Amino acid sequence: MRQLILASSSPYRRALLQKLGLPFQTASPHINEEAAPNESATVLATRLAREKAQALRHEFPDALIIGSDQVAECDGQRLGKPGTPDKAAQQLQLCSGKTVIFHTGLCLFDSRSGAHSTLCEQYAVQFRALNSREIERYIELDSPLDCAGSFKAEGLGIALFEKMEGNDPNTLIGLPLIRLMELLRQYEVDPLA
Repeated sequence: MRQLILASSSPYRRALLQKLGLPFQTASPHINEEAAPNESATVLATRLAREKAQALRHEFPDALIIGSDQVAECDGQRLGKPGTPDKAAQQLQLCSGKTVIFHTGLCLFDSRSGAHSTLCEQYAVQFRALNSREIERYIELDSPLDCAGSFKAEGLGIALFEKMEGNDPNTLIGLPLIRLMELLRQYEVDPLA
């Protein structure tokens, strides 16, 4: 089997990829993650996923490299990683009673041939109306400061939602595994084979 590389330092993406039971390594790509002027969330997530995968081509010249990036939006406003409890509270207040769309870009890059496949999966989260005490308590308990949108769906963040809609719940956490498996099977990489 070809060497499989996850172009990410995210512990969340690493944990997701481990679910497949395939041997892989992780490496941190170093790219500029700023959005271009007027770049849509879908285009940005897809471009960054591709650039992350391609950034490691020289370090791993005969590998299948997985790049992924996620952009969250609420009312047309991008939600990054809050970094502080105050910013997390502001984001959650903005999301209260609204739908947040997560655009997760995915790229599988073959560093041997230079071929790549890219796509973007969407996942929608409908927040219930939240009061300031719930928001404060949630941040205190789950500490979602390194998560776009200021919540961890795999943790207590589930208590913030009315519903979630999408094809693959892993997309919300940052790596659409169903679509990734489709791409990997093209290279005869399959944990069930």
